[in-house]
Amino acid sequence: MSAASTPSHPRRVILLGSTGSIGTQAVDVVRRNPDRFEVVGLLAGHNLAALAQQAVELHSPVVAVADASEQELAAAIGAAADRAGSAAYDPELLTGPRAGSTLAARPADVVLNGITGAIALEPTLAALGAGTTLALANKESLIIGGPLVKAAAAPGQIVPVDSEHSAIAQCLRGGSAGEVRRLVITASGGPFRGRSRAELEGVTPQQALAHPNFSMGRVITTNSATLVNKGLEVIEAHLLFDVPFERIEVVVHPQQMIHSMVEFVDGSTIAQAGPPRMLVPIALGLTWPARIPDVDVPVDWTKAQAWEFEPLDDDVFPAVALARRVGQAGGTWPAVYNAANEVCVDAFHAGRIGFPAIVETVATVVEAYAAEPRSGHTDLTLDDVLAADAWARGVARART
Repeated sequence: MSAASTPSHPRRVILLGSTGSIGTQAVDVVRRNPDRFEVVGLLAGHNLAALAQQAVELHSPVVAVADASEQELAAAIGAAADRAGSAAYDPELLTGPRAGSTLAARPADVVLNGITGAIALEPTLAALGAGTTLALANKESLIIGGPLVKAAAAPGQIVPVDSEHSAIAQCLRGGSAGEVRRLVITASGGPFRGRSRAELEGVTPQQALAHPNFSMGRVITTNSATLVNKGLEVIEAHLLFDVPFERIEVVVHPQQMIHSMVEFVDGSTIAQAGPPRMLVPIALGLTWPARIPDVDVPVDWTKAQAWEFEPLDDDVFPAVALARRVGQAGGTWPAVYNAANEVCVDAFHAGRIGFPAIVETVATVVEAYAAEPRSGHTDLTLDDVLAADAWARGVARART
C-alpha cells in the first residue's frame, strides 16, 4: 500500500487513555480520516464527560472506564447522546480496574496504549496476547515489564509512539541493524535547562509543568523537567531496538525539531525532523509503516532558523545516569525506579518534597532495593513485577 493510498477496509482501533494528551490527538487523527479508521473501543481513567462525548461522536461499540461505576458511565453517555441527538446509541460498558485489560484483548487491528504509568502493563500484555498490533505510547509498561513484554510480542507487533522512538524506527529504515553504530535520543532539557543544582531548590510545581514545547499530563511533564522521562526513554530504546546501553546517547536539543537520530558505521547520521508535536508519531502508530498525507505541517525550510545541540548535564540532572544503571541491572530494577518516581512526583505536587528530592529519593529507593532478595531475579513473572512495584511505592511513600 502506498503512503497516499486508502485501505479497502478501515483499521479497527482501540484507544486506551482516550481522554489524555495522546488519546485526544489520536481521536483528532481518526476524526480527520474517517475512511481509514473505525474506533471499536475507548477507555479512560475517570474523565466521564470527555469519554462520553468521544464515544457518542465515534459511535464506539465498547466504552470502558477504570475509576467509575457502570451507572455513572451510562449516565454520562446518556447525557452526551441526548445533546448530540443520538438517543439510539447503546454501547457495551466495561468498568473497574480490569476494564483496560479486558478491552485490550478484544478483536481489533491496533490497540493504542496511551495510559500513563505502570498500570498500563496488563493492558499491554493483553493486547499482545490477542495478537493485535500495539501502538505503544505508554513507555512504562515496556520498561517495567521488559522481558515479559518482549516475550509476548511477535516481531514487529510493537510500534513505538513516543516521538523519539518513532523517529528512531523511521531512521532505522535507512540501514540494516548491523550498520547501526549508535542511537541518539534528543531531549529538550525541560524548563530548567542551564540551571545549577542550587537553583532547582525553589522550583514550584507550576514551574515544573511549564514544558517549553509540549503540552502533556502532570506525570510526564514533571518527568520531562527532572529528565526521568529521558532516562525511561533510554531503557525503552534498549528494549525496542536491542541496542546496548553504551551505544545509546542523549543530547539536549531545546527546539525539539529533530526528534532523534541514528548514526551508522560509515559515519553518516539520519535524523527525523518535524514540529515538536505528536501527531505524526500517533498516526504512524495507527498505520505503520504507511503514512497518512497531511497529518501535520512540515518544517518550513525557506525560513532562517537555528537549532542548538548541547551535552546533558548529568551532575544537575542525574536521572538519566540512574536509569542506565537500573536498565543494565534489568530484572525488576526498572520497575522499582519507575514506581518510586511516580510516588515522588505525587509527593512533589502535594508539597511534601522539593524538586531535587524527586530523583534523590528515587536513588535512595533503588539503593535500598539491593538488599531485597528478589532484586537478583531475572526470570520475571507478572507477579514479580507487581511485587517490586508495590515494594518501591511503599518505601518511597515512607521517605516522602
